[in-house]
Amino acid sequence: MKETNKEPIRFAVIAADTVVFTYNDGKLLVRLTKVDRPPFFVDTKGLPGGLINPSETAEDASRRHVEDKAGIAASKLYAEQLYTFSRVDRDPRGRVVAVAYLALVPWEKLSKEEQSNSATAWWSPVVSAKKLAYDHNEVLSFATKRLRSRITYTTVLAKLLPREFTLTEFENMYGAILSANLDKRNFRKKVLKLGIVSPVTGKFTGGRFRPAQLYKFISTDVKEIEVI
Repeated sequence: MKETNKEPIRFAVIAADTVVFTYNDGKLLVRLTKVDRPPFFVDTKGLPGGLINPSETAEDASRRHVEDKAGIAASKLYAEQLYTFSRVDRDPRGRVVAVAYLALVPWEKLSKEEQSNSATAWWSPVVSAKKLAYDHNEVLSFATKRLRSRITYTTVLAKLLPREFTLTEFENMYGAILSANLDKRNFRKKVLKLGIVSPVTGKFTGGRFRPAQLYKFISTDVKEIEVI
C-alpha cells in the first residue's frame, strides 16, 4: 500500500455566512461579495461570510463579515438564524461547518454607499445569483424559501418595507417575493382585517389627484399572523 503523509482531518472549523436581502425597483436583491481565495479566484462570487474567531459568537462573526465584506452596517439589519450547513464537501479547502443567517434591510435605510455596487460587493437580483462559491447556491435557495414562507404567517415583511408605505407597495413587494399575482381587493381587505397596519394620520403620497394613504406597521416586533 502506498504511504501518504497527508494528515487526516481531525476537527471541523466553524464559519458564519449571511444572506442579506433588500427590495428595490420591484426586485428582491441579495448582497454578494467577491471570493478571491483558493481554489476560487477569477470572477467568483459568494455570500458574505467567513470563519468564527474563538473569542466571538456566531452572531458576532456574522455581523463582522457583513460589515467588513458586504460594506453594510450590521446595526441596520434584522437578522435571524437560518440553518446550519454541514455537508462534508461543502468547502474544498477542508472541513467547515457554516451557521447561516437570514438578514433583511429596507432599501431606504441604506446609505448611498451601501446601496452602491463595487468590485468587491454588490446587489444582485436573487434570480440572477448563480454559480456561487462553496455551497452558497444551496444557502441562498434555502433562505429564499424561508423568506417566502415567513412572509405568509408573520409580519417579517415590515423589515423590508419603508417605515411608511402604501398598500400598493405592500402588495407589490409581497407578490414579487412570492412570484405570484395577487387579488388586489382581497389582499388589502385581508391586511386591514389582520390589524397589523394603521394609516398614518394626514399623510398621503402619489400626487394631487389620486393621493394614496400611507400606512405603518402597528408593532416593530415580528409577530405571527393568520396566513394571508
